[in-house]
Amino acid sequence: MSGHSSAGSTSGGGDKRERILEAAIRVFAGKGFFNSKVSEIAREAGVADGTIYLYFKSKDDLLISLFEDRMERINQALRERLPREPSAEAKLRRFIEMHLDLVEKHRALVEVLTVELRQSAKFMREYKNPKFGEFLRLLAAIIEDGQRAGELRAGVPPTLVARAIFGALDELSLARALGKSDPISATQVADLLLSGLRGRRHT
Repeated sequence: MSGHSSAGSTSGGGDKRERILEAAIRVFAGKGFFNSKVSEIAREAGVADGTIYLYFKSKDDLLISLFEDRMERINQALRERLPREPSAEAKLRRFIEMHLDLVEKHRALVEVLTVELRQSAKFMREYKNPKFGEFLRLLAAIIEDGQRAGELRAGVPPTLVARAIFGALDELSLARALGKSDPISATQVADLLLSGLRGRRHT
């Protein structure tokens, strides 16, 4: 699900911001959000402590910005790749494959997104989470299109299905990121989830 850096990252300031975000991933994953200090992130990024505050208001703001940036990359990759698939089932399989591929290739990032993010009271209580909302809408749209075409069974709200699929993938991602799971087969997960979603004419 990885995508390209934002357009702003081609500038010197953008490069420095990206270095800080990458450093934050390593520090948060290694020490945990609560135990991490902004000074440690600055040192890891090779910048002065004060430089971080030119880009981010606080450690919480840095964490939320990291989430927004990486979620936008994920959403962009989904917007680019899912329309190429010929059916709702194929789109869902690709979605699951991309999600689990991210887990394998970016373990530290996934640990931050699945574990450390939830340690931020500001994120959990105050942040409106628009990027995650878009992520769920992309998934729900696949479900809705499949239901409309008779490929997926109707009668279950697409938003509910989207959250259920994400919940399953989130739990699998968490276990894998924490080293409590063997590599996860996207095919097996897709078969399991899709067996309960297929419409009658596709069973």
